Formats: sequence, structure tokens, C-alpha cells
Amino acid sequence: MSIVEARETARSAAEVLAWSRTVVDPALRAAVDTLPGPMRRIAGYHLGWLDADGRAATTSGGKALRPALTLLGATAVGAGQGAVPGAVAVELAHNFSLLHDDVMDGDVTRRHRATAWAVFGTGPAILAGDALLTLALDVVAGCGHPAAHTAMRTLADAVQALVEGQITDLAFEKRSDVTVSECVGMAEAKTGALLGAACAVGGLLGGACAEQTDLLRRFGEKLGLAFQHADDLLGIWGDPAATGKPVHSDLRSRKKSLPVVAALTSGTPAGRALDELYHRADPLSESDLVRAADLVEMAGGREWSRAQAGRLLAGALRDLRAVRPGGTATVELAALARLATDRDH
Repeated sequence: MSIVEARETARSAAEVLAWSRTVVDPALRAAVDTLPGPMRRIAGYHLGWLDADGRAATTSGGKALRPALTLLGATAVGAGQGAVPGAVAVELAHNFSLLHDDVMDGDVTRRHRATAWAVFGTGPAILAGDALLTLALDVVAGCGHPAAHTAMRTLADAVQALVEGQITDLAFEKRSDVTVSECVGMAEAKTGALLGAACAVGGLLGGACAEQTDLLRRFGEKLGLAFQHADDLLGIWGDPAATGKPVHSDLRSRKKSLPVVAALTSGTPAGRALDELYHRADPLSESDLVRAADLVEMAGGREWSRAQAGRLLAGALRDLRAVRPGGTATVELAALARLATDRDH
């Protein structure tokens, strides 16, 4: 399917994601096929292409929001055709982070089936993530685009920020005094940086000027933080049938997510009760998890995250309009932004 399509009517977010998958998947598969056999098998399993025995499978590989943002970012400034390597690289970098995330968080389920480390072991899953990150940078570096070097540096800088955000998140597990501003800064690095890079890389490969590239990055960064608020809400109240993860999964691991930290620092009776429950030595029972979720809501954490997601979305859309994108790209990027902040999985 052609990347640049003349359309009078904008597509829905679901249609854009399906189109993005059609455009990016062949190049993504071709890139992964260059990996050594063991890494190719683990990556193929994680991406939903293979089962645990290496046979072809049709499991979902996720929403592919980031490559869609890259393609539309390029199209928005006038030239989407050269952006496929950037979209592939962004998706590879994202999946590097997921493979490592699952190991660090001890998550045994992702996308309704066992995580890669639970199937292949911790070491192999970490190495597969390393292979995907290396491949991501190689795909951009070798694409032959005049802006390839700048795009590669943009992606590399975002990964450095992501890693910093991840190590900060891990440090929060041992602290009982995490502030809201610290938690927001962690989420900006861990999630916002890569979404910002996805949009900026699209702009660079689409021929954007420096101002447009910066606006696209800011659009993605705000969207990334809004996305994290939505993700953290799903980590507490999401339906396992939709999210592919157990109910109350973030509370079970006592994660210092955005709504939880807002509740813990609220100064309310519910916040103090949550603090006592969250930091006790004993494991949390199922009834404890239900109570913890109720306390987060009573302390205002749920409503705060909802409001923050809405505020960030509005700011992201202002940055997007300032890019002055052409065609239907504005409407489609806005549709993706709304989907990312108002979702059930």
C-alpha cells in the first residue's frame, strides 16, 4: 500500500493504525529476519508472529501507535514516503523497552499470553531486547535519507531518556517519599521521550524545518505523558480481557504510578490509609488490592490523572496545529492522540 495517499476524508484512528500496520509490517519483518536465529525467534514470539515453538502465529503485536505517529508526522509536512525506516526503528526501540520492562517488573503476561522472559528465560529475553535496539539504530543509519544521522541521534537520545526514566521508576520502589513532580518527570522520560522522538523522526524524514520538528516532538512528548496517565489508570482499573494483564496489576507490585503517587501525597485520610497499606511488609491479598484501588480513588488519584490527561491532550493538539500540517494529517494525528488518552487497553 502506498504511504502517500490523496484523500479528501480523514480516516478514523482505527483505520490509521490498520494502514500503518500494512505499511510498516513488511519492513519490520524484513529487519527482524536479519537477526541471528535465537534472537529472531524470541523477537518473533514477542511481536506476535511466532508461538513458543517457533511456528507461525497470528497473535496481536500491539497497537503500533508509535510507527503510525512517525508516518503521519512525515506526511503532515509533505513527504511520507521516506519515513518507513524511521517507523520501523521506533517500533523496534519500543519493543526493546517492553522486553526489558517485563523482566524488571516480573510481568508474566502481555497481550493475553506469556511474556518472552517467562517462555525463554530472563537472559535470552534481555539479549533479544538488546538486539532489537541495535537493529533499530542500524535501520535508521542505513536508510540513505539525508536526515538519517539526525534521526538516529534523535532516537538514541530518546532511548537514553527512556532508560533514565526506567531506572528512576525502579528506584521509586524502594522509596516511600516520591513526589508528584518526581513521578511526572519519570513518566516524561520513560514514555514521553519515545513518543516525542516518533513524531520528530517522522518530521525529519518528511523534510520538516527545525521549528516544525520541534513542534512535532512537543506534540508527541505531551501525548506520551497523557498516554502514561491513561496506562496507569488501566494498570489499576483496566479490564483484563482488554488489557491482557491481571486486574490491579500495578497495585499488586506496589508500583508508584501517577494516580497512586497523587493519592499518596494528597494529605487525605484515604491517602494516609493507602500509604500504610502500600508500605507494609506483608504481600497484598486480593481484598487488599480492591481496598487499595478504592483508596486511590477516594484520595483523588483517579480523577487527577483523568484531568491531567485531558489537559495534556489539549496542549498536544495546540502544538500540532502550530505545525500547520497539510492534507488530512492534522485530523488523523488528533484522532490518534484522542485514542491514546481515552482507551481501554
